[in-house]
Amino acid sequence: MGLIEIILIAIGLSMDAFAVSVTLGLSVKKPKIKEIIIPGIYFGFFQALMPLIGYFTGISFVGKIQNLAHWLAFVLLGLIGGKMIVESFSKKEKQVNENQFQFMKMLLLAVATSIDALAVGVTFSFFDVKIFNAIIIIGLITFGISIGGVKVGNLFGMKYRSKAEFFGGAVLILLGLKILIEHLINT
Repeated sequence: MGLIEIILIAIGLSMDAFAVSVTLGLSVKKPKIKEIIIPGIYFGFFQALMPLIGYFTGISFVGKIQNLAHWLAFVLLGLIGGKMIVESFSKKEKQVNENQFQFMKMLLLAVATSIDALAVGVTFSFFDVKIFNAIIIIGLITFGISIGGVKVGNLFGMKYRSKAEFFGGAVLILLGLKILIEHLINT
């Protein structure tokens, strides 16, 4: 898996964090620097941590399922992407209130938005991925996109939330499909 694929995966994974960051941006009239950076730190850290955990978990059983690795990557990325696309059509809006940036709320949001990254980390264990480079890229991209999400939410509201989730889901599905097609062509 190359740099372009890792960047695309990072962008796809960060769309949940972007969507939540948009709602955080809605919760303040004029966000302070701290309120802009806090989501980036939380989301970037957990989006980097979860693939690392998934990677080392996957390594423990990769030898047993190596022949199915491409199919498993296709299914996992497809399910994650499909879930994001379905959520993009949800009309349910998240409630916004004043204390969105408290430690416990941010921690729960960061863990919730990064669960998908755990599964991606498992798929990384099936391929020649330099995991520490990958998690740095994922963390930095999520950090930047989350900061942008707070700003976008504050400026434009919920207008782009569903489009971002749909785009992220489509990217993950297409990457899973690419992995499967490459495997089928090369066998």
